[in-house]
Amino acid sequence: QVQLVESGGGLVQPGGSLRLSCVASGFDFPKYDMHWYRQAPGKEREWVAVYTTGGFINYASAVRDRFTVSRDNANNTLYLEMRFLKPEDTATYYCYRRTGGHWGQGTQVTVSS
Repeated sequence: QVQLVESGGGLVQPGGSLRLSCVASGFDFPKYDMHWYRQAPGKEREWVAVYTTGGFINYASAVRDRFTVSRDNANNTLYLEMRFLKPEDTATYYCYRRTGGHWGQGTQVTVSS
């Protein structure tokens, strides 16, 4: 079955960096567009970034120029490199395969001094 497992979250000071990973299994990863979403406490889940099979990349305006999405198709892994983190980036981050509506369990990112 489809599995998406995120890791790499943690506590970081404002201005710091983190790299999130999402390891996929149970499907042909290179053939699917993959997304990152996040959900802050008390807020709705919001879209963060996409990396399509054709190499198209896009970001939410709130993270553009600070976050970088990448993928390693040979190792079935999606990444999110986050720099210049702000307290408002605090959220649980999820990877998502839209086809079939598959979510990972999420990884918590907390940005605080």
